[in-house]
Amino acid sequence: MSLNEVVKDGAVFVSDAHVREGRDDFLTLLKKIKSKEIKTSQLFLMGDIFDLLVGGVKYTVIYNKKYIELLNELSKEIEIFYFEGNHDFNLSSLFPNIKIFPIESQPVVFKYQNRNILLSHGDVISPFLYKLYTKIIRNKFFLFMVAIVDRACFNAISKKIIDSQKDKNLCHKIKNFKNMIKNRIKKVDISSIDFIVEGHFHQGMEFECLDKRYINLPCFACDKSFFIVRSQTGFKSFRL
Repeated sequence: MSLNEVVKDGAVFVSDAHVREGRDDFLTLLKKIKSKEIKTSQLFLMGDIFDLLVGGVKYTVIYNKKYIELLNELSKEIEIFYFEGNHDFNLSSLFPNIKIFPIESQPVVFKYQNRNILLSHGDVISPFLYKLYTKIIRNKFFLFMVAIVDRACFNAISKKIIDSQKDKNLCHKIKNFKNMIKNRIKKVDISSIDFIVEGHFHQGMEFECLDKRYINLPCFACDKSFFIVRSQTGFKSFRL
C-alpha cells in the first residue's frame, strides 16, 4: 500500500511496548511528548503497544483507559500513525484522530527525503495458518460474540489472555534472524524501497538485506528503547 504520507525529521517510532499493569514506561514516554520534553510532530506506533487492546471488547478498553485518553489528547496536537499488531487491533473507533493501519493495509510506503520507507508491524508476511488465525480474530462477528461471552463471564476471557502474557519472554534473541528476514522479504516487491522498518520480532537490529536497509525496531518493553528520525543520522535509537 502506497500513500502520500511523509516521515518528518524528529518523528518518534515506538514498537512492542506491551503495556500492562505494572509496566508504565510507555505512559512516561507519552507524558514527555505531551510536555514537550521530547519534541516531535509525529509519533509512529508500530504495533503491540498493548498486551491486549481490542476495540469492541470492553474490558480491554477499560484496562487501558489512561493510555487511550492520553493518546487521544496527543492526537489533537501531533500526527499519530498506529500500525495494528497481533495484540492490538480493531482500533479505529477508539482513536478517531489517529491514522490507523489494520493488518490488511500493511505494509505501507512512506516518503522520507525522497526515499521510500516500507512500514509495518512485522507479521504481514506470515505462514498460512498464522494468517488464517489473524483473520479469524479480527472478524467483526467473531469479536462481537467474544465481547458478549466475555461480559457474561465477568471478563474472564480478557483477564486470562492478559494474565497469560505476564511471564512471556519478550527479550529473547532469534537464531539466524538475518536469514529469516531475507527469506521473508523475498516475497515482497521492494524494487522501489530504500528502507524497511518493522517491529514484532523484538530484536532491535539494523542491517543490509537484499540491498535495502532493514531496521527491526527494539521492543520498548525490554529496554525502553525508541527511535527518532534525524536528517543527519537517519534512525537513531534513544532510551527513556
